[in-house]
Amino acid sequence: MQIAKDTVVTLNYQVKDPDGNIIDDGSNPLIYLHGGYDGIFSRIEEALHGKDAGEKVILKLQPEDAFGDYDAELVRVEPINLFPDNIEVGMQFERGGEDDDGDDEMLYTITDIADGKVVVDGNHPLAGVALVFDVTIAEVRAATSEELTHGHVHGPGGHHHH
Repeated sequence: MQIAKDTVVTLNYQVKDPDGNIIDDGSNPLIYLHGGYDGIFSRIEEALHGKDAGEKVILKLQPEDAFGDYDAELVRVEPINLFPDNIEVGMQFERGGEDDDGDDEMLYTITDIADGKVVVDGNHPLAGVALVFDVTIAEVRAATSEELTHGHVHGPGGHHHH
């Protein structure tokens, strides 16, 4: 079966930076619903469309096609008294957007704690990094009607509950 809209695709993959350093070893296969459901980067989805199980694709994504460019305005320095006592570098927390309707929540990572200040970064850790995806199509199957209704994969490797 070829990869087409409304198929469930299982990929064996590895992600490296342009220097060949492994970003994600792909220890677990990636399973997504193909056809514009935002389960995978759109450039990868385009490259896989029409391919068959067993085929291999190597694709380099520039930052704008992956996790975006690094935005210095998303780095903030806040007084330490705004945080719990047990914070550590590397901890992450969500912060609501300006309109507080829940749709604009951002994930911030604590990158430094010093002199009564905490540095938090709202950029994805891979923002500004080009990524090389090496994928092999392991399986392609038709999506179930439930998966199509929900817009994501169910069952092993997919979403299990709502």
